[in-house]
Amino acid sequence: VQLQASGGGMVQAGDSLRLSCAASGRSFSRSVMGWFRQPPGKEREFVARVNWGDTTTYYRDSVKGRFTISRDNTKNMVYLQMNSLKSEDTAVYYCASGTGYAWNYWGQGTLVTVSS
Repeated sequence: VQLQASGGGMVQAGDSLRLSCAASGRSFSRSVMGWFRQPPGKEREFVARVNWGDTTTYYRDSVKGRFTISRDNTKNMVYLQMNSLKSEDTAVYYCASGTGYAWNYWGQGTLVTVSS
């Protein structure tokens, strides 16, 4: 089972980035998919998640209205569209898969650096 995150980079404040996560090894169509991030010197934190059935989404407060999580079960992909990026969004971003009660699989992370 593998989760491969990509799409990170260095951007300026106000710019947009789209992160992608490719899942392989099994079907993730019935899994909850999520994005987490770890800012420099801080603990990893939840960013967003999308349920498998009704595609209900949840976000941390600081990204609501700016980030959008989506998934394509036919391609085993999950995305994080990040708009109006701020310097405080700088972090290593990880995709994860789980049951809704636990996160079982993690990707390797992709670095997003936002300069002000």
